[in-house]
Amino acid sequence: MSDRALSSIDQLITGFDRALRSLSRRTQPAARPSPAQGKPEAELSDDAQRHAAGLMRVNHSGEVCAQALYQGQALTAKLTDVREEMEHAADEEIDHLAWCEQRLNELNSRPSLLNPAWYALSFSIGAGAGLLSDRISLGFVAATEEQVCKHLRAHLKALPEQDLRSRAVVSTMLEDEARHADRALEAGGHDFPAPVKAGMTLISRAMTFSSYRI
Repeated sequence: MSDRALSSIDQLITGFDRALRSLSRRTQPAARPSPAQGKPEAELSDDAQRHAAGLMRVNHSGEVCAQALYQGQALTAKLTDVREEMEHAADEEIDHLAWCEQRLNELNSRPSLLNPAWYALSFSIGAGAGLLSDRISLGFVAATEEQVCKHLRAHLKALPEQDLRSRAVVSTMLEDEARHADRALEAGGHDFPAPVKAGMTLISRAMTFSSYRI
């Protein structure tokens, strides 16, 4: 069997392992400590706690989608440096996934039941973008991260002011996601036109609406 075939098999095994870890609870260790560390736990009303949990559930689903998107793109990327960039970005997103899950546990809540469907959809989109071209793939990363940043800014406004732990996690995620978007464009990503971004916004709203509740 050729080295190339072995490499493809290794990529598939790694991707399958990442999928299981992304969709299973307490299986993704963070490389960095949670930004919530050292922040006091707030006294929240039942409604405020449910609202904070809903927002963090949306953020967790977004990170599941990010894992799937990057894995699909890495699998079909044509250039080695692009594949490595996707895998590096996915590694950084693992921290976000772990932080969000930890915060959901603290809020006595759980991840969205729809995460397997979101993972499958995002993986398909990422793989499809990678098949088109690396430039399109990187551009899709930039456009996606732009959408994520919009959601995170909105969540910072919507989270209870006294929920310092959730706010610290979201603030750090926002910084990381903005950096990912910039790096994707700097690496040669295509800057998608406004109509395409508008379509992506509609899809992200559907994910937000459903993951907040289910």
